[in-house]
Amino acid sequence: MPTSEFFHYAGGELSCEEVPLAGLAGRFGTPAYVYSQSAVLGNFQRVRAALEGLPALICYSVKANSNLRILELLRGAGAGFDVVSGGELARVLRVRAAPHTIVFSGVGKTKEEIDAGLAAGVLMFNLESRGELESIESRARALGSVAPISVRVNPDIDAHTHPYISTGQAFHKFGVPRAEALDLCRHAARSPYLKVQGVACHIGSQILEAGPFERAFEAILEVSQALTAEGINVRTLDLGGGYGISYAGEQPLDVRGLARALTRSLTSAARRVAAPPAFPQLILEPGRALVGDAGALLTSVLYLKRSPSKNFVIVDAGMNDLIRPALYDAYHEIVPVRQRAGGHWRADIAGPVCESTDFLAQDRDLPEVEPGDLLAVLTAGAYGFVLSSNYNSRLRPPEILVHGAQAQLIRPRETLDELLAQEESLLSDGS
Repeated sequence: MPTSEFFHYAGGELSCEEVPLAGLAGRFGTPAYVYSQSAVLGNFQRVRAALEGLPALICYSVKANSNLRILELLRGAGAGFDVVSGGELARVLRVRAAPHTIVFSGVGKTKEEIDAGLAAGVLMFNLESRGELESIESRARALGSVAPISVRVNPDIDAHTHPYISTGQAFHKFGVPRAEALDLCRHAARSPYLKVQGVACHIGSQILEAGPFERAFEAILEVSQALTAEGINVRTLDLGGGYGISYAGEQPLDVRGLARALTRSLTSAARRVAAPPAFPQLILEPGRALVGDAGALLTSVLYLKRSPSKNFVIVDAGMNDLIRPALYDAYHEIVPVRQRAGGHWRADIAGPVCESTDFLAQDRDLPEVEPGDLLAVLTAGAYGFVLSSNYNSRLRPPEILVHGAQAQLIRPRETLDELLAQEESLLSDGS
């Protein structure tokens, strides 16, 4: 059975830190998300230590897991934030994030979101099109403000990851070509309502090798140097995130190796100019790498179905709770919470949602289980609850944070009253 520093077996029972998961299931029910506080903070400290010596600001990518308590922990540890919506901006402001540590990314910012970012005083808007530049400039003019901007370059680099989470090639909707990035920065430098803050890119997610990052960094360095040669001061270089972690035994991205590569690139770039400017601030935006292996989804076995062609373990967690297997064909290790003697069998682990894509695993070898047994879906701390929904009018699960021997409910399970409240008020009197 797989174990980790924070999710491990003790006396035949799986625990998160010092708390048995069976006890949490009994207390809070299933399905339920459980996070290790020590894992979140330990992951952040490891990334920060790997980047020591670089002028780097680590901006946690909020879309990976946006629970307020998780954000508060990371803010307290020294993280900044990368947000992609007005809602995420409101979340990080609610946990008292310093505005100069907030990067506002996203390909489709509305006028209301731009206004919110300007009012908050974010470090910069990462813009991704000429139309967005014009919209930000227009709102800054209307509000009598100056908007700090960074242009996201699309470097046309294949990051060798799942096509649905790859973002850095020419046919993706994200970013602009290098030549257009230069034109947008020149426009911004001439505008009294815009300030060129930096150059950015983000080439995808779950990237396990440093090579694609190195090539992307060289691309934004080239744009930065071209702007500097024209007298446009670039203060930040934003390399985005996408650091891969281990789901099925993969070797995670070597962040220390990446840091060495970035240092080489910066040093080489400085040597190419007669009077090199000070190193710009680097912004790195890990999300999954900080929270992915810090979480698990607890689920209960409801029924067993055996047939000559396929076996099924029907559980109470569905694709509305964890959509990654259905959406990306993603792999999550699934283990029994209580170890039991017996054989193994091959089965699909499927949920109760009325869709054939409602599965957590397919053709998986697992110990024989019985109705009422508990299973833990591991490495579910990133893109788990944040992608959950009320499909089939199912209630979204609770989120629980464990620290040592203590467990804290950081989001309660939804209730039917909460699910129906906004619609019930519109029912006719005769209903």
